[in-house]
Amino acid sequence: MRKLRTIEMRRLSVEAFKEAPKRPLIVVLDNVRSLHNVGSVFRSCDAFCIEAVYLCGITATPPSAEIHKTALGAEDSVAWLHFEHTEDAVQQLRESGALVYAVEQTEGSTMLQNFCTESGKRYAVVLGNEVKGVQQSVVDLCDGCIEIPQFGTKHSLNVSVAAGIVIWELAKQLKRSIT
Repeated sequence: MRKLRTIEMRRLSVEAFKEAPKRPLIVVLDNVRSLHNVGSVFRSCDAFCIEAVYLCGITATPPSAEIHKTALGAEDSVAWLHFEHTEDAVQQLRESGALVYAVEQTEGSTMLQNFCTESGKRYAVVLGNEVKGVQQSVVDLCDGCIEIPQFGTKHSLNVSVAAGIVIWELAKQLKRSIT
């Protein structure tokens, strides 16, 4: 086997990516502190043609050298918005018809492997602060919660790792649509 060179992978240009059909999924970051985690989420969203990233509260926004370090330019290809309060982002998403789910451990959460999307629907997932998770006030506004099953001694994953797992699972289910 021979590793492919970048040019052989026929990746989209930033301009072509912006025009390409996207999966109907928005990733919402609720007060994420680490700029490297933010950059990593941008990169995962680019990899799976996700509609947008909403950066809320203290979550940093581009341009930023630290975000760029892990995003590797995905902060330029993936659409993003900033909201002072995550609750406002969730409210706007729900008013636009999106189904919003927090990625959190709660009573009655749906395990990720049991979560099924519906064709023709638009989704958003909220991922929380590295220490405190998704704010309870935000969980209260969501349509439900998705939980990533874990089998070890720790009760949480790094937020960018959790984002990658959830984005991958939902990307498998969601077809690209014209946005």
